[in-house]
Amino acid sequence: MTWSTGLAGLAAGLLTAVVTAPVGVSGAVFLLPVQLSVLGVPGPAVTPTNLLFNVVAGPGALLRHHRRGLLRGPLTRRLVTGALPGVVIGAVVRVFAVPGATVFRLMVAALLMPLGLWLIGRTLRPTRPAPAAEPSPRAVTGLALVVGVIGGIYGIGGGSVLGPVLAGRGMPVARVAPAALASTFATSVAGAATFALLSLTGSGDIAPDWHLGLVCGLGGFIGGWLGTRLQPHLPETALRLLLGTLATALGALYAAQSLR
Repeated sequence: MTWSTGLAGLAAGLLTAVVTAPVGVSGAVFLLPVQLSVLGVPGPAVTPTNLLFNVVAGPGALLRHHRRGLLRGPLTRRLVTGALPGVVIGAVVRVFAVPGATVFRLMVAALLMPLGLWLIGRTLRPTRPAPAAEPSPRAVTGLALVVGVIGGIYGIGGGSVLGPVLAGRGMPVARVAPAALASTFATSVAGAATFALLSLTGSGDIAPDWHLGLVCGLGGFIGGWLGTRLQPHLPETALRLLLGTLATALGALYAAQSLR
């Protein structure tokens, strides 16, 4: 890794985490196109590298949430319990069934664009007669399991999916964000370890790019800490619109890249 690549990774990790941490997204989902198109991370290695970013970056935001007592609720436990086994399954699927970058991007676009537009639409319709009912505890755990698989495949930890879905179902973003980040951190640890083990048994670019993941993660650690300081000062409507816009923009970007 050259100095220029390292500085680019540090800056990318910091900027994305500052913007995304207030809504419970680690920022790794926005590093995927940077790693693929700018930093040149090859093939399946981009997924474990992103998971490594989450492992290093996550404690910055989680430390502030912990000090505010926002990680002790049942939502955090349900998301972590459901997502952990899912991310292991997703890592295996990523290595053996979804190796192509084009298919990878199309899957991300098909997932995030509808989610983002859905959340924006629900936020911009304040005249609904009643708020959407929150999902049941069992539904939350099941959703976390599915998202864990998705996170293991994409290397995004799952917060970028859990955030829009739970917020769209009526949960306040300020409540969802800490739990989603905690789930992202836990699943990223498990996912990165799974990829490291798979790299010992297979060939190709399966192991993470350790140097780049650590450098990007350092930027994300700083950015996540700063981003969580902004969250209490942002209104709920702004947080929902930011979350929906981020998901939609990323989906559109991936769709455009896959069609080139």
